[in-house]
Amino acid sequence: MDGFKRNIENKVESLLESFPAVALLGVRQCGKSTLSKMLGPEWKYFDLQRPDVVSLIQSDPILFFKENANKIILDEVQLHPEIFSTLRGVIDDQRDLRGRFILTGSSSFELMKNLSESLAGRIAIAELSPFKMNEFEQTSLSSFFNIFDQKLSVENLKDLKKLSSLRDYNKVLKFLFLGGYPEPVIRENPSFHADWMENYFRTYINRDMRALFPRMDLLKYQRVIRMLSSLSGKILNKSEIARSVECSEKLIRDYLQIIEGTFFWRELPAFKTSLIKTSISSPKGHYRDSGLLFFLQNIFTQEDMQFYPRLGNVFESFVVEEVIRGLESSKAKNLSYSHFRTKAGGEIDLIVEGSFGLLPIEVKHHSNTPKKKLSAMIHFIDKLKVPYGVVINNCERPSLITEKIIQIPAACL
Repeated sequence: MDGFKRNIENKVESLLESFPAVALLGVRQCGKSTLSKMLGPEWKYFDLQRPDVVSLIQSDPILFFKENANKIILDEVQLHPEIFSTLRGVIDDQRDLRGRFILTGSSSFELMKNLSESLAGRIAIAELSPFKMNEFEQTSLSSFFNIFDQKLSVENLKDLKKLSSLRDYNKVLKFLFLGGYPEPVIRENPSFHADWMENYFRTYINRDMRALFPRMDLLKYQRVIRMLSSLSGKILNKSEIARSVECSEKLIRDYLQIIEGTFFWRELPAFKTSLIKTSISSPKGHYRDSGLLFFLQNIFTQEDMQFYPRLGNVFESFVVEEVIRGLESSKAKNLSYSHFRTKAGGEIDLIVEGSFGLLPIEVKHHSNTPKKKLSAMIHFIDKLKVPYGVVINNCERPSLITEKIIQIPAACL
């Protein structure tokens, strides 16, 4: 994985020029340690999973940071939240000095609380995901994401029509099947891929969750996270999940918060607007890595994947993540993500909002999407006066479906 350029590198470098510290968050084994070392090749690196490193810091944290006050990488800081209070004083002693610390973490719920309470205003936060398609290919981020550099307008449609596919459809299917965890994707060995996924998931349950939540019922938790792999791309019904697992709905809510907080799952809230009163308020969920999802569904070959009855839902989750991973590496600010669905069943899979405005995105696994399938998006664009909407599917080339809706191939992402 050494040497693989990540889309987010420029963004993190810019944050280091503006803040004393940057927290790089993301799921385990997505490449946070590698990226940190690439960003600071001469920096001192401390792995907080190593007992000797923890002992060194805990024996005298003030002395440790006195000797290591600049150009320091602290890996997996969520394991030792006591560090934050000391780090705050260290930063404040030289508040005008930028680019001093890189912190990494693989669980966001408690870590975000500690960051906001102890280091607010002193630290910037960036999220690293598993590989996006172009990162594995080591090509530039798609020009699709250039539209988010400024306010959206119908003029963007001219640029979107010029997009070309960056890979063929079979390559897209390959990435869909493999997912984005760097090590098994780079090895490109089917047997190793399955073995890696099995050990990764086992370690997550039996080590990480046992350490973070020693009183957790790991069997029930594992049943929930496996069940979610069959619910990706669907509206969540927490009470149904609770009945299936034979536990309370409150416990399911707690589990979902943990699963999302460890970056396995993304919950999209419902988009709310007073202009459309027939929408539903239930969230929609997505498994964030399709390779892990297929492993948990006992699908071990790309051929078997193509017969999977919920392939369309998984493709939707895959595309949603591809879009979000690209957006998180763009110049856009104040990003938020949601979905939209009416009581009559009309839906828009992803609504992205930020400094550029508002963009509705529908995802279809088919090669072409007819206008009659897009009534919800047409209504949404009209009511909210949105410049245009995008359909991402497996068509051959970008083309207009209506004057304000364009379809583009997933291969363009």
